[in-house]
Amino acid sequence: MDGTLLNSMAVVERVWGAWAVRNGIDPVWLLQSVHGVRAVDTIRKLGLPVDAEHEARALAAAEVADVEGIVEIPGASVFLSSLPPERWTIVTSAPLELAVRRLAAAGIPVPRHMVTGEDVSIGKPDPEGYRLAAERLGVRAEDCLVFEDAPAGILAGRSAGAEVVVITGAHRAAGDTTHVTLPHYTEVEARLGEDGWVTLRRRGR
Repeated sequence: MDGTLLNSMAVVERVWGAWAVRNGIDPVWLLQSVHGVRAVDTIRKLGLPVDAEHEARALAAAEVADVEGIVEIPGASVFLSSLPPERWTIVTSAPLELAVRRLAAAGIPVPRHMVTGEDVSIGKPDPEGYRLAAERLGVRAEDCLVFEDAPAGILAGRSAGAEVVVITGAHRAAGDTTHVTLPHYTEVEARLGEDGWVTLRRRGR
């Protein structure tokens, strides 16, 4: 979701940057590692003498309250509207309240079967979220195409057995990936074939 369908970097930099300063951490360094990972997992890895779950809830509340500057990745809403609603969903590390808030701010619809950070016992890069999403959609993860923006998400998608396309328009956390990359969605379209498979094509081809 963040970095894949919408750009929330302005909020992330404000909220996480302030949190980093309060905890004696270089905010520039920290912001390189938060993409695609649950807040509680990021905080735990830092080894700080804090209650990671409490800090994660406080960060989420601050992010829910701040949606200034959140915008969709160009073409995301049009692209999603071209997909059958029962054939796509979102797998995000964000909690449900934050995910819904940001999607609304960016003007992106909430899918029927969204998987959030609260739905999994292990966050990205573990594939649990993508496997759960495929199950809810009634398909195999191996038959899915995952759109991701960060190394943790890319690894989660690949570990689930899916193919991955990397969106680079919000940041460059996965800029050196070997996967197919797209800066946004304005040059691609989805087509539903007679065989029921959805294919992704560049416009005009």
